[in-house]
Amino acid sequence: MDWKATLDHTNSILTPLRREQAGTAKGFHELHNAALAEGALSTKQKELIALAIGISKQCNDCIGFHIKAAIRAGATREEVAETVNVCVLMNGGPGYMYGAKAIEAYDQFA
Repeated sequence: MDWKATLDHTNSILTPLRREQAGTAKGFHELHNAALAEGALSTKQKELIALAIGISKQCNDCIGFHIKAAIRAGATREEVAETVNVCVLMNGGPGYMYGAKAIEAYDQFA
């Protein structure tokens, strides 16, 4: 999978939706920023949690966006791999398959 192309495409289809539904987009953006802000957990930890949920929900776009954000927050490949391990524990085979996608995305964006 070409992760950059995937996220570019997702952004291209979200752009008109953000314009057409500005209130929802603004609210989601504010929620996103508040939820991932530094606090008792670091932004990196929160991005790894978000990544685990994206893997668990089998959301390729979530995986891509949160891998990029986790890298920006300082996550290492080893931390991502351990996050994938927890997803395998909790989701079995689907966690393993989508976890492999997360590692592939990490390798492309790192």
